[in-house]
Amino acid sequence: MNGWNFQELHETPSQTGGPYVHIGLLPKQAGIEVFEYNFNNDLLKNNPEGQRIRLEGRVFDGVGVPLRDVLVEIWQADANGVYPSEADFQEKKADQNFQGWGRAGADFQTGVWHFNTIKPSTVPGRKGSTQAPHINLIIFARGINLGLNTRVYFEDEAEANAKDPVLNSIEWEPRRQTLIAKRSEENGEIVYRFDIYVQGDKETVFFDI
Repeated sequence: MNGWNFQELHETPSQTGGPYVHIGLLPKQAGIEVFEYNFNNDLLKNNPEGQRIRLEGRVFDGVGVPLRDVLVEIWQADANGVYPSEADFQEKKADQNFQGWGRAGADFQTGVWHFNTIKPSTVPGRKGSTQAPHINLIIFARGINLGLNTRVYFEDEAEANAKDPVLNSIEWEPRRQTLIAKRSEENGEIVYRFDIYVQGDKETVFFDI
C-alpha cells in the first residue's frame, strides 16, 4: 500500500518470573500494601452453592525440593458446571457468590499453597463430550519462562474421570495419575491434596495452551 512501510515483527522473548513475582502479583504476602483490593486464595463469597473444599499442595523441582517462591492461579466452574464470566451470569445463571478464579502464593517457609473453593461439577467438552469435574491450574516461579498449565481432577470421581476426553488424550495411562488430587478430611474439612512436580520421574502432565 502506498505510504506504508510494512515489516515483519518478531515475537517478544519470554522471561522468568524473577525473584519479585510476589511484589507484582501478591504484594500483600510480601508485606507491601499497594492495592485497595488484593487477589487472594478464597473463591467463596457469602454462601455459594456446592461442597466446600480446600485444595492444597506443593510444587517440587527436579530433585524433589519444594519451591517456596511459587505463585499458583486457578480457574474453575461452579457447582452447576458454569464458569462465572459476565455472559454466564446473564445467560447460564452462574452462582454469583462464587468468583471462580483465585491466586495464591506458596508459604515462604513450607512451600504449601492452598485455596478455599467449592468442588466443581462436570462441564461440556468438544463434540458433545462431557468433561469430568476439574480445576484449571497454572504456576509461575523463578526459572520458569512460561507459566505451566495443568489440571486437577478428583480421585473420588473415578467414573467421570474414566470418560474425560482430556485425561484420555494422555496416551500413557500411568501419567494420568499425576493429575489426580487425593481426598482426606481434616477437622471436618474436606481437603484435596495436589502436589506438582516440575521435572523428574514424577513429573506432572502439563498442557500447551
